[in-house]
Amino acid sequence: MMKRILFLAAALLIGVAAEAARIDTVAVFSTKMQREIPTVVVLPDAAGEGHRLPTLYLLHGYGGSHLSWLGITDLPRLADGFGMILVCPDGENSWYWDSPLDPRSQFETFVAQELVDWIDARYPTLPVREKRAITGLSMGGHGAWWIALHHRDRFGAAGSTSGGVDIRPFPDSWEMKRQLGEEKEFPERWRDHTVIEQVDSLKNGDLALIFDCGYEDFFYEVNLNLHKKLLDLGIGHDFQVRPGAHNAAYWAISLPSQMLFFYRYFDPRALKK
Repeated sequence: MMKRILFLAAALLIGVAAEAARIDTVAVFSTKMQREIPTVVVLPDAAGEGHRLPTLYLLHGYGGSHLSWLGITDLPRLADGFGMILVCPDGENSWYWDSPLDPRSQFETFVAQELVDWIDARYPTLPVREKRAITGLSMGGHGAWWIALHHRDRFGAAGSTSGGVDIRPFPDSWEMKRQLGEEKEFPERWRDHTVIEQVDSLKNGDLALIFDCGYEDFFYEVNLNLHKKLLDLGIGHDFQVRPGAHNAAYWAISLPSQMLFFYRYFDPRALKK
């Protein structure tokens, strides 16, 4: 099955000229944080032909930036091949929460509200939830699901690759306590800010969901637990596992597979192709 998915993803890219898409690096002002956030926008060549296109938001991991995805894979080729506008904001090391402790780290509001409105006002998007998806790697995988779960009016689909979908086994890692406080002091806050505890509010069909993780990844167990919980809740989703660790080589393979999933979500007719 995985070979078939990757074959279909590759087939969509055949004949697409590399670097045909345009790469914009922009500064988006956040009213809530009172500062500008750098963001990369990859605009497919088809947008120059007067087409409005769906949008995929790509979130980076801890220690990364708005440039991270450009260094992992060929985003212009993927944008052209799948016909999507790609938006890569800088999320710093925020975990994409609105931090209850730091007023300068309010990235849930920034991505879900301020950035979406800014992009829709300036690019040829299809500005409805059914044509808007979000995914990310590691910290960004957590962030993508966190944002989609809390803003289902904005996003119709969400993905995660190697995502930290349960933060509680890692209380001293990746600066999370700077955003939330110490886990032992605020256990309820940590529970309420972890993705796996938020899916109880889902009804089947609320979101088109995909996530994956490599067998050698330190987040493998928490992703497997999320898969099991979704099965127990009767929430439809795609869950993929394959050999690989928590690194760029894995994410470069994962992204085209996820983009095929979103391509089919954006255009149900693609299921027949």
